[in-house]
Order: sequence, then structure tokens, then C-alpha cells
Amino acid sequence: MMKKIQRFGGAMLAPVMLFSFFGIVIGFSLLFSNQTIIGDIAAPDTLWFKFWNVIAAGGWTPFFQLPLLFVVGLPISLAKKYAARATMEALVTYIAFNYFVNAILTLWPESFAVDLAQGATAGSGLTSIAGIITLDTGMMGGLLISGIVVYLHNRFYEKELPEMLSNFSGSVFVTMISFFAMVPLAVLMCFVWPVIQEGMRSMQGFFIESGNFGVFIYQFLQKILIPTGLHHFVYAPFAYDSAVVEGGMAVYWASHIGEFQTTAFSLKELYPFGGFSLSGMSKVFGTAGLSLAMIQAARPDKKKKVIALIAPAALTAILTGITEPIEFTFLFVAPALWFVHALLDASIATISYAFGVVGDFGGGLINWLGLNWLPLWKFHSSTYITQIIIGLIFTAIWYFVFSFMIKKFNLKTPGREDDTAAMQLYTKADYDNKKQDEKLPKHVRQAQAYMHLVGGKDNVIDVTNCATRLRLTVKDAAKVADSTQFQEAGASGLVNPGNGGIQIIVGLTVPTVRESFEELMAE
Repeated sequence: MMKKIQRFGGAMLAPVMLFSFFGIVIGFSLLFSNQTIIGDIAAPDTLWFKFWNVIAAGGWTPFFQLPLLFVVGLPISLAKKYAARATMEALVTYIAFNYFVNAILTLWPESFAVDLAQGATAGSGLTSIAGIITLDTGMMGGLLISGIVVYLHNRFYEKELPEMLSNFSGSVFVTMISFFAMVPLAVLMCFVWPVIQEGMRSMQGFFIESGNFGVFIYQFLQKILIPTGLHHFVYAPFAYDSAVVEGGMAVYWASHIGEFQTTAFSLKELYPFGGFSLSGMSKVFGTAGLSLAMIQAARPDKKKKVIALIAPAALTAILTGITEPIEFTFLFVAPALWFVHALLDASIATISYAFGVVGDFGGGLINWLGLNWLPLWKFHSSTYITQIIIGLIFTAIWYFVFSFMIKKFNLKTPGREDDTAAMQLYTKADYDNKKQDEKLPKHVRQAQAYMHLVGGKDNVIDVTNCATRLRLTVKDAAKVADSTQFQEAGASGLVNPGNGGIQIIVGLTVPTVRESFEELMAE
């Protein structure tokens, strides 16, 4: 069950990854179309202003169509076969569901706690999906319906029908079953979802009023649960659904940046729930401190190798906010550091919030520049200077705490492990094979190497991925090679707890590696 939950959580990342690019587009569009900052060239009647408004219109795509992105994103990761067809089935079914809801609310307007006549206005509980006025079920509705379709796809896609009904096999059969399943679900949602929405509104007030304590608990849980994969279920309702603000913090921040371009109020007054989007503080400042600590603690003869291992992963984390390679480097060799890391993560977010730092700081420096500093520095520079000062102080804290613990308890972080790397002699055939392999794309070579190191395709039950890790379920964990061999094959490391669920830390190229890995399994 835990593995299924982890796969579901990892699948939620597919649409979320788009936010980094589109967020930058929105940030720069708002910056370059602001006459106060840019000058008269950005006056509303100029070609410059109109051009950047056109760019911004496209930049809003994932923010305003978030449920659809989750609908099509889930099958990409969870469909066992024919993911593209599963995506089409999910999209068609989701649209049919919303047509059902619209028809029910239209035909029985007095029977439910929403008024379709209000239209998709703020606070109405309604939204527009593909031009359909329907219940605003947000991310949760998209995930629920897409999850149902993926389950039906995995179970019935390859079911053989009688010859005379063969035209209804495959995607048509799955869509037929899903279509009829949506009718009772639509009726149920019309009764239940307005009640859930009222509960969400109450919860919004609770979290906003929880202040610093709420920020600390939220951030600690989000970090400490990363090894289990359950952290997605902590932050996703805040960032992409209505746990704190209607529509989610990601959409709210991006769509209100223009309103935040004022010095009349502090950012915390304008965006009081912004403490729940400060996870990037540890990704930037924490990563810098702990990376320096691990490098400093390495044995002198291994220091150069450790720098080559850690520096690229640390730079990736600081720039993009993808921290898993650097964090998983020490997670399973020194789990005590992970607990301390989670405490420091929660502490820097809480203290930053207490001093008025809020915004969309869930990613790395690229996210900070595009969606925060560049469009808002002129109006809220004191907030960002405070943020940097707090961050640098915590960089030093991370460095000294990690350095102390690594040396005090002789933790086997990179550069301090025993010399257990395998050594062997190579034949001319090995050399020729290596030259031939070098002609293949890197992701193909990696997939081939990983397939060999996990014991071959006969030892693999299933494969999926999250942002940076290739997740496998294997029949016999004892057949999996050690972490050193995976690192020699190009991975940043290996997580193998021995229960059949392994994680190969690949990096940002993991989607292409997974595709090549699946092709090898299909051969």
C-alpha cells in the first residue's frame, strides 16, 4: 500500500514541474509591463505593453487550467501500459463528468447548496472547465477522476471482447465504463462537494490564524516526510488546492502580483498566508551550508571527488529547488542528519515569516527572481534584504551543525566511507563494447546500466519516477548492486532499504531515463 501511495504522490509532480517555467514567464511579463519600473515604454497604449500582455496571457495556462493538468498528468506516471491512451481516456471522462455536473445543477437548481446562476465567480463554489460551468473541485477532483480512469485502464484496457464487439475494445471499452461510472459520482459530488468547500473555508481561517506555530508544523512535516513520498500530500492542498486560499497559493500569488506592487502595505499584510510557501529558504541557504559541511568533513584524499559529486547537485538545488539528489546523498547514510535538517528547515521558514518574509518561495533562485525579487524588489526591498540576512545566518548554522555532527558521530557522508569500490580487469571485448555504447544517447546508456545493476528485467516488477529518482519495485533486493556501482554508472546514489522498493537518484533527466528503461523491459 505504501508503495502505491508513493507512486501516486510522485505522479502528482508531472504537472507541477511546469510551474517553474510558466512562473518565470508571468514574473517577467508583469515586470516588463509595469510603467512604474520600466518607464513610459510600458505605457498601456504602447506596442511594448501589449506584447508583454500577450506573453502573459499564455503564461497563465497552467495556473488557470490546473485541474486539467492533473487529469492528464496522472496517467503518464501511473498507467502500466499505453499511457498516452490512458491520458486521452482520463481527459474525455473528466470533461464528461463536468457536463454531468452542469446538467444536474441546471435541471435541479433547488436541490443543491450551489447556485449555477451565479456563474464562475469568486466564492460561488463554481468554476469553468473547458467552457463548462461546474463545481470547483480543483486539484482533488482532477486527481480523483483521473485515478479512477487509470485504475479502469490498467484493469480493462487489454480485455478481449467477442469478435462482433471488437470495435469497443481498448480505449473505447475503458471510456465506456468510465462514462457510466461518472454519472453516480457526479450526483454524489453535487451533494457532498459544497459541504467539503465549506469545510475548506473554515480550514483556511484556521491555518491563517495559526501563525508561526502553523508554519513550523507544516514545514517540518513537509520535509520529514520526503523519504516516504507522503510530503506531496502535505504541500499539494496548500499550493494547488484550497487549504489556505481559494484555488491554491501558487495560482493566487501569480494572479495577484500586480496588486502586490505597492508600498502602502507590507507583503505580509497583502499575503498573510505566505509563510506556507517558504520551503525554498532551506533549498537555497540550507543546501549551501550542508554541502560545504560535507565537503569540509571529507577525507583530504577524497575531497576533490566529493566536490565533483556534491557541487553539481548543490547548484541544481540552489537554482531550481530540486533538492533530492543532495538530500538523499546523506539521508540513508546518516538519518540523524535528516531529522536535524527538517528542524532547521522548519525553523528558517518560521523565523523568516515572523520577520515578514512571504511570497512564492517554494523553489530555487530562478523561481525567486522571476516571481518575487524582480517584479517586487522596488516595492518590498526591505523584506527581501531581511530574507537574505536570515538566510545567510542559517547557512552558517547548517554548516556548523552538520560539521559538528558528522565529525562527532563519525557519520559516513561522502568522502568518509570505507574503500569498498569494486575493482576488476577488462578484456578487449569489454573495451569494444564500451566504445559502441558511447555512441548511444546518455539516457539510454544509463538505463542499460541500471537494468544490469538491478538484476535484469526479470527482477523488475514495475518502474515509475518522481522529480529526480527512478523508483523500482524488484522481486529480489539482494540482486541489486551497491550504491558505488550505480554512481559509477552515472547516478548520484541509490536507496535500497531491502524491502523490494529501490530508488536510483538520477537527477532532472529521470523522465527520459525511465522511458528508455521501460523500452528495455518491453524487449
